[in-house]
Amino acid sequence: MGRLVVQETVTADGFAADSDGHFTFTQKVEGRVDEWDRHQFAWLDGIDAMVMGAKTYELFNSYWPTPASSDEIIADKLNALERHVFSRTLRNAPWGSLGECSIESGDAAEAIRRIKHGTAGDVALWGSLTLARAFFAAGEVDELRLLVMPALLGAGRGFVPEGTQRLALRGTQTFDSSLVELVYDVVRAA
Repeated sequence: MGRLVVQETVTADGFAADSDGHFTFTQKVEGRVDEWDRHQFAWLDGIDAMVMGAKTYELFNSYWPTPASSDEIIADKLNALERHVFSRTLRNAPWGSLGECSIESGDAAEAIRRIKHGTAGDVALWGSLTLARAFFAAGEVDELRLLVMPALLGAGRGFVPEGTQRLALRGTQTFDSSLVELVYDVVRAA
């Protein structure tokens, strides 16, 4: 059975998107991110599937299964993952020429439990703030990986529901002299 790993990029003041839901702060990082890319490449070896909301699907689909991503070190691994799109409106979700993504239109908590149960490796969620919030609320997140960017927004959107979520720090690492990764196990309520 797989675990659900939520990986979010956040500002130093803890926001995952600006107030309008945009992620433009990620484009303001100066310098190369080669160390981070190599780290992600190695981490993807343990990931078998990815889940995403409809907006993240649209963003990812416009880049990853296209020739524009051909120079990205993680493109082949990411494109080889089993893909699930959570949406009540999409009827199909093509992934370029690489086939269809599965559409999950029912109860999100039931769907992620089924996906985790049917997956040997981990299941990754990137972005998809509403979906991340739903999975945290349902107690289905097993690991949280935060990539902290050297930026401050002052206001914006988060990805966890109100209430206390207990975490156990598993590790920290700095990449490319400006990025910090924090890895936590999510502690289940007793």
